[in-house]
Amino acid sequence: MDSSVALLIETLTRFVNIYVVLLIIRILLSWFPNINWYDPPFSILSQLTDPYLNIFRSFIPPLGGIDFSAILAIFLLQFIGQLLTSLKASAMYMY
Repeated sequence: MDSSVALLIETLTRFVNIYVVLLIIRILLSWFPNINWYDPPFSILSQLTDPYLNIFRSFIPPLGGIDFSAILAIFLLQFIGQLLTSLKASAMYMY
């Protein structure tokens, strides 16, 4: 496999993994109602994760105060990460 393609796939895989960790941190912090999402460390996290989560929130509303859209968002990212990993493995097998 071309090294630039392998580097691109590896970079995308790492990005997906880091973004999943950011989503999990965002979800865990949402359990604390006294957090001000306009303070610098929290506002950055909110700006990074909310656009992606809002895609899922638009068609899965919170049920009983629980946001199930975040679970679907993480599952989709995990699926994409596994797809990238298998794509890299199959491409390396071919060459």
